[in-house]
Amino acid sequence: MAVRELRLRVSGLGVRCLASGEGEPAALLLHGASLDCADLSFGHLIGTLSGRRRVYAPDWPGYGGSDRPRGASYDLGFYERFLRRLLDELGIARADLVGLSLGGGVALSLALHRPRRVRRLVLVGSYGLGRRVPWGLLGVVLGRSGLAARTAYGLVRRSRRALRLGLRNVVCDPAAIDDGLLEELARQAALPGAGRAFLSFRRSEVRWRGLRSDLSGSLPRLEVPTLLVHGSRDRIVPVDWAVRAHRLIPRSELVVLEGCGHWVPRERPGEFIRAVERFLSCPDPAERPR
Repeated sequence: MAVRELRLRVSGLGVRCLASGEGEPAALLLHGASLDCADLSFGHLIGTLSGRRRVYAPDWPGYGGSDRPRGASYDLGFYERFLRRLLDELGIARADLVGLSLGGGVALSLALHRPRRVRRLVLVGSYGLGRRVPWGLLGVVLGRSGLAARTAYGLVRRSRRALRLGLRNVVCDPAAIDDGLLEELARQAALPGAGRAFLSFRRSEVRWRGLRSDLSGSLPRLEVPTLLVHGSRDRIVPVDWAVRAHRLIPRSELVVLEGCGHWVPRERPGEFIRAVERFLSCPDPAERPR
């Protein structure tokens, strides 16, 4: 299916959004943090997923082609409110949400607080499933340091080798890292204000005693049918968190991709598409007419 680009206004913010397909229920593909954007995680998949439904993939505020307001508190609550207003702007009362990392945490938060707005939920290496900070105390210090963030973004802008090495934290298979991906990531790193939203998010969410938004205690009351997709070698979000979440969520399925890292849609696009398409298309007994 053809992919088009929308320019939206959501609560006064300019938002870039990819769109494809027609029909209901609509699905939203929600990308992750750092240098990510809709194009990077989902641009190569949105056309395939839109064969049976309309699909949208927005750039979060602070990322890609969307506005990067200064002074905003880019925490989980900010993004959940934005997502609700984006659904309103698109005229969607109830949607399927597919969230990667940060996007998963936002989608999960919305499904817990506004379950009537979410038909089905797909969590991919999702934030919000645990409290431990990756890499312990070092992760806390680096996560809250503006100097570390500026240094890291400066390195990846100047050095493809540094960028490739950094990607090994999110991708296990080197074959998934091609020159086109490196160029697009470097372009994202060079945009004005790149990294500002991610640093704000980390300063809000990364605390000395652990991650602020651990939603695992609320998972037993999650009403939405949920698919968890996780790489067995995810270095950012431990696969054990997804296994535990699967046990806690009443109506859930779990797909673990062996030998895969954190960035599942880039590293295993075929398996990811098949799992998501099957889950979103499977009839739900609760939704069948009586």
